[in-house]
Parts: sequence; C-alpha cells; structure tokens
Amino acid sequence: MRHRTIQFKSVTLILFLLFYCSSSFAVNFPDKPPETDFFVDKASLISTEDRAEINSIASKLLSEENIPIFIVTIGSLASYEASSQTIETYTTALFNEWGIGSPERNYGILLLVSRGDRRARIELGADWGHSHNRSAQDIMDNLIIKQFKRDEYSLGILDGIRGLDAMARGLALPKPTAPWWFLPALIIGVILLVMLIINLFKTGRSGWAWALIVAIGILLFFILRTAASSGGSGGGFGGGSSGGGGASGSW
Repeated sequence: MRHRTIQFKSVTLILFLLFYCSSSFAVNFPDKPPETDFFVDKASLISTEDRAEINSIASKLLSEENIPIFIVTIGSLASYEASSQTIETYTTALFNEWGIGSPERNYGILLLVSRGDRRARIELGADWGHSHNRSAQDIMDNLIIKQFKRDEYSLGILDGIRGLDAMARGLALPKPTAPWWFLPALIIGVILLVMLIINLFKTGRSGWAWALIVAIGILLFFILRTAASSGGSGGGFGGGSSGGGGASGSW
C-alpha cells in the first residue's frame, strides 16, 4: 500500500512538472523589429509622428552611446500565452529572448506596455547594476503613467523614451509634455477673464460676477500647475541580458 502511495505521488509530481514545463514553453514573444525601427507596436498605441521621433531618439543614442532602447506594446499578456506571468517576468524573458545589448556592453533598455493588463515595465541590462532604479521609477510614474491616465498613450511612450534617453546620457530628466488642450484652454481662459473684468468695471456690477472672476482665476491656476508639472540605423541585438533593475507601473 505504501509502495502504491509513493508511486502515485511520483506520477503526480511528474505530471505536474510536465504541465509546468509545457506551459512555460508555450509562452511566445513578438518578433524583433526590422533594423530600421526601435519599436514593435502590436497594440497600435504609437502615432505615425511619434514613431519617427522614437526612431530618431533611439538611433542617435545607439550610434553615440552604444545603448539600445526598444519599445514593445502588446494587447495583453494573455495574447502571448503569458497570462500566468507578471509583467516583470515577461519583460525579463522578452529582453533575454531578443538579446538586447551585448555581453561586452550590457546597457540595453526595454519598455514594454501591455494595454489590456494596464501595466508597463522598464527593464535594464545587467551592466546598469540596479543603479538607476530610482530614475527609471521617476520616468515610469511622471512621464509614462501620468500620460496613460489621460489616455495619451503615444505621448506617454514618447515622453518615456525622452526620459530614458536623458537617463542613459546622465542628463536631468525632462518634464512631461503638456496635453494638447493646454495652450488653447489657457488663451481662452485669459481672454474671458480680461473681458469679464473690463465689463465689470464699465457696468459697476458686483456680487456673483466677481465670484465668477475668482472661479476663472482658480481654473487658470490649475491649468498653469498642470503645465508646470509637464513640461540612423537599427541594431542593438547582440546577446545582452537583463538583470540591471528597472521599474513597473499601472494605470
């Protein structure tokens, strides 16, 4: 009886390991981009104009500093048979699968955005040595996720690449780009405020009208505060590996 119990446990363990291995091997990844591009946009989040800017930034960083940056957007982890994995685990596996960077200069950078999971991850090559985790988290929180919460996905990705480029070059991180509506809203608000004040002085009215001026002034203050917080060839695959830290975020 005891022998049968041991046999049963052994068979169960073998079946579990076979299932686990088969599940692991079932995970797949997007294909590498062509040599002319530094992004794979499976979730269709990046605008045509921003694609050109991303390629320009990444190409210059690769040619000048020999540091590759790649961006990948996917619909969801489940679409790549990775629903059982975290965004961190899958990004690490993708980084290593592509071999971003090289063993001699392992400073690759990967930004993965999973729209359906509402998660994003910055993964750094091993030679970064976890020394830029704080900067990566600042980029994730203040440049990427802040824009994603406004449904400005393309702008958030572009701002993120600008931030990662500055980080890689040892420069101060840029401010987030102000949303498209900021300047028109500011101009309209100022015009309305000036016209209302002029009209009040001419007519001598008081009461609620002055309260309206205060309300418009407060609105302009918040618009200005939003602004204050905003502000070559491909390649790069050479057998590099992750392990240098990074940052994650959700929205």
